[in-house]
Amino acid sequence: MSEVKLFGTWFSPFVRRVEMALKLKGVEYEYIEEDLRNKSPLLLQHNPIHKKVPVLVHNGKPIAESSVILEYIDEVWKGPSILPNDPFDRAMARFWVKFIDDKCGPAAWRVCWSAGEEREKAKEEAIEGLKFLEEEIEGKKFFGGDSIGVVDIVANFFAHWFLILQELAGLEILSEEKFPNLWKWVNEYCNDNFLKENLPDKDKLTASFKRAFATGSLY
Repeated sequence: MSEVKLFGTWFSPFVRRVEMALKLKGVEYEYIEEDLRNKSPLLLQHNPIHKKVPVLVHNGKPIAESSVILEYIDEVWKGPSILPNDPFDRAMARFWVKFIDDKCGPAAWRVCWSAGEEREKAKEEAIEGLKFLEEEIEGKKFFGGDSIGVVDIVANFFAHWFLILQELAGLEILSEEKFPNLWKWVNEYCNDNFLKENLPDKDKLTASFKRAFATGSLY
């Protein structure tokens, strides 16, 4: 019986964050795929508040919320650091993680699934957020500097999922012309062997999103 279990679903960028962190640290784990239309009793038991993935279970103790899980993994297991060691840099990394999770990411998600006035408002918010990320990544290979850090892991949505979604939605928000620094980061991200191996198959994800656009449901 594995001491580390991860409850997730294959298409979730939040679940992929946790998988990347575990693999960076060399942690062996058991992956349990959840059907979010019919959530398992174990998932509901381990995450009764939010009832969603990812959930990491370590020695029988569940931890929910991907950003919380990332910090837990960094503190518990040896290996490459996910968060910076310097207190100021660590605080700044936490700031950008929260910014992506609370503002930039949700706006980018909404713009792809909304229409009319709601889409225009979400578009403005997404572009504003991407401008801040564009400034932050300037002159750096990764948000973590020369190596992958927690902000890169958390920003995975923009390197893969969002590019597919904006194309399907007939949008061009994140592009080389508008955000050259971020675009360079996207290319570094998607061409890095480790990161590339831990992104869901593009064709499979595209097909899933096409069904979602047609049916109005991701599940």
